[in-house]
Amino acid sequence: MSTAAQSRERKDGGNTVTRTIDRKTAPETTGRVLHRAASYDFTVWLMTLGRERAFREKMLSFARLAPGESVLDVGCGTGNLAILAKRRAGPTGCVHGIDASAEMIARARSKVRKARVEVVLQHSLAEALPFPQARFDVVLCTVMLHHLPHKTRLQSLNEMRRVLKPGGRALLVDFEEAARVGKGVFAHLRHRHGRVTNADLSAAAREAGFNVRESGEIGFRNMHFVLASP
Repeated sequence: MSTAAQSRERKDGGNTVTRTIDRKTAPETTGRVLHRAASYDFTVWLMTLGRERAFREKMLSFARLAPGESVLDVGCGTGNLAILAKRRAGPTGCVHGIDASAEMIARARSKVRKARVEVVLQHSLAEALPFPQARFDVVLCTVMLHHLPHKTRLQSLNEMRRVLKPGGRALLVDFEEAARVGKGVFAHLRHRHGRVTNADLSAAAREAGFNVRESGEIGFRNMHFVLASP
């Protein structure tokens, strides 16, 4: 298979069907897209000192996800948060995940199969969500918005509001501060990330038509959250 192509899997009559897609046909975004999925997982493992699950569980707790709810993970990466969300939503809940990176979606699908949970994953853009209006109870968008320029970020937030049910919840998580100048692997990893301050994230959410219900620190490094409703 050429490097310009990707494989995608779907279920057809109970059988797994793999088809090839060309990156030239993949959705395009003005934001930064991460393609090295395995390297991404290793980076997160380093930054969380091997405690990624505890870190993601803590993020997820701010969404107050209940059994039976429908969830969308925007910028789902390699699927770890979506898998945890499905376990909280239970058999009567549903979880979808989208990401602009075909490589991330491919790795997420592999993890979902190994975890034996039902999570629907799709290669799509945050600024053009492929879902009808008022589809989800909860939208998650964690450590992703700093990859988007302001205009695209606002488009994405508008889309998240559109697909949320009345009274639904959007959990937005990102870095609060720029990384401090330093040396070593952790300084290097943190320097690669951008930031969206708490004030900027809250302001963008309000501009997109959200009501900000809560905001504050996650309690992990320099991350913060905003919990908002349409």
